[in-house]
Amino acid sequence: MSRTIEAPGTAMSPAGREASAAERQAAKARRLSWLLLSPGILWMTLFLVLPLLMVVYVSFWTQTTFKVEPTLTLASWVRFLTNSTYLDALWTTVRIWLLVLASTLVVGYPVALFIGLMVRNKTLQTVLLVLCVIPFWTSFLIRVLAWRPMLGTQGAINIVLMKAGLISQPIDALLFSELSVLIGMTQIYCVFMVGPITFMMGRIDPNVIEAARDLGAGFWRILRTIILPLSLPGVVVGAIFVSVMVLGEFATAAALSGRKTNMLGNIIVSQVGSLKWAFAAVAGVILTLLMGVVIAAFLKVVNLRNEL
Repeated sequence: MSRTIEAPGTAMSPAGREASAAERQAAKARRLSWLLLSPGILWMTLFLVLPLLMVVYVSFWTQTTFKVEPTLTLASWVRFLTNSTYLDALWTTVRIWLLVLASTLVVGYPVALFIGLMVRNKTLQTVLLVLCVIPFWTSFLIRVLAWRPMLGTQGAINIVLMKAGLISQPIDALLFSELSVLIGMTQIYCVFMVGPITFMMGRIDPNVIEAARDLGAGFWRILRTIILPLSLPGVVVGAIFVSVMVLGEFATAAALSGRKTNMLGNIIVSQVGSLKWAFAAVAGVILTLLMGVVIAAFLKVVNLRNEL
């Protein structure tokens, strides 16, 4: 009977067999992961990446009075970057975004603090959050236009102020001004700041706050050293939500400012309506880049993957 003689070093040790099995298992897990991710990657490629690339491509087309030609040129970019009207619209967009972001945080954080920490009953918390969302049960345009009778010279706010003796004549600046745009956007988008912050407030362990009180810490010190740091991820998420929606706004600015306040969104709408696709694409690319920079800056503040 013959025996098969194995060459020295060819026999695999138990540890080697376990390592090989682990490698095969890891490779199988990677293939399964890519298989599960492929529908999402395909969807994002077809409906996000390719449209964005097409917008960038169209922004370099040649724009004439009544048509656009696929001849590459920088004319639309030069026109946007050298025209004070469009640069003012860009600055107005950034300024309104910063003001609305600050106002929604100032209004939304105390509301989230009350709902998330001071209301202990979960049912009551849910009811209060639903009350914040109730305005979204109506049309966006109705919510925007509803501010006109509120802010007009004969509106509810001026009437109340005059009845209270705080003013002697109506305030004209409440409507068809940048102030009216700020008021409308703050009311519309404040809930997007309240929700994420309330969620993070609900995750704070009450025992930590109680321990701080036992050690003699007052409310403001607890707020500064415990609540603010632990709720920061919620603030960042809310800021991202508000920023994306405000930067892309056009309807609120047009309805409440009487077309006196031009944002980049208004420029895009007007250029598309005039069939100036190349110039509208330029404004769209700049707006997309602005949103990308803003979101990247917020994500640098907090690692949301670790915090959430």
